Amino acid sequence: LDYDVVQRGPEVFDVNVTGCRYARFYKELGVPELGFLLVCSSDLEMTEGFPDVELKRTQTLMQGASHCDFRYSVRKKAP
Repeated sequence: LDYDVVQRGPEVFDVNVTGCRYARFYKELGVPELGFLLVCSSDLEMTEGFPDVELKRTQTLMQGASHCDFRYSVRKKAP
């Protein structure tokens, strides 16, 4: 992956992935939608194993965006 760290702190980690070999591979095959289903769609589920971590992502290279916007944060606990 090629990426740029946008923000890093004790409760946030924001990164833009600007290059992805998976995206390149599936685009070369002509099936980026399959790549999205097999690779990108698992990103959000992977964070479910970390109950205190939340991931937001609104776009992906695989879907034609200029970058994937990964925004990780620590979930706020109820008092």
